[in-house]
Amino acid sequence: MTITDILDILIVSVLIYEIARWIKNTRAWTLLKGIMLLVFVAMAAYVFQLHTISWLINNTMGVGVTAAIIVFQPELRNALEQLGRKNPIVNLFSSDESRDEKIGYTDRTIQEIVRATIEMSKVKTGALIVLEREVPLGEYERTGIPVDAKMSSQLLINIFEHNTPLHDGAVIVRSNRIVSATCYLPLSDSLEIGKELGTRHRAAVGISEVSDSVTIVVSEETGGISIAQGGRIYRGLTPQQLRDRLAVVKSDYSDGRKFRLWKGLNRNERKIRK
Repeated sequence: MTITDILDILIVSVLIYEIARWIKNTRAWTLLKGIMLLVFVAMAAYVFQLHTISWLINNTMGVGVTAAIIVFQPELRNALEQLGRKNPIVNLFSSDESRDEKIGYTDRTIQEIVRATIEMSKVKTGALIVLEREVPLGEYERTGIPVDAKMSSQLLINIFEHNTPLHDGAVIVRSNRIVSATCYLPLSDSLEIGKELGTRHRAAVGISEVSDSVTIVVSEETGGISIAQGGRIYRGLTPQQLRDRLAVVKSDYSDGRKFRLWKGLNRNERKIRK
């Protein structure tokens, strides 16, 4: 083995590491899981001689790659921009402080969110709070104004207060911190959403359709509390019902350090969906 071979291996290793980290920090991880499922189906079709399925997979693979590039064009462009801005050597050996932080939400964070939601509901202050889970929301975080502040009910109430610079749009919460405010979210086209619901509720459902986030909505007209999750919206929640539904994201804190090849519904999620 020569020095050239060692250099070649080192460069390939760095590239693989950077690609893996990019996949982890974007929605591309969801795409990767889908690709892995298709590969598994293709292998099963080959083993069991399922000719029709094999033909469909072979003829749609090229279209799928093109569609993936179009769908993830913002992430790809941002990755290339970051590659041009940063020093790859320094970045490779730098410590990733956020790695240990992104494991879930503590009891204190949930209590602060619930307290702020209840107070804003009493005075009919409109609010839109997105709690990020496994699917990264960096694409939507960049549409807002960076905050990066420790979670507190007073800060949330102040952000959504009328006639303040940050009250429009959504707040994104990650790892017990408010990371961004005034964020733009995708609006849902679902026909199941009632006509009486406005843009704030449609945005909450829209972000829940493209991610596994949990979004809290406070109506500016009625003061009603709603939660959007999994493409559905649950309206008219009481404070206790709000706490019960937020138990799902709180449970991620205790499960965050465990590696599981198959992540099914945990106990709190099963309880809520019944």
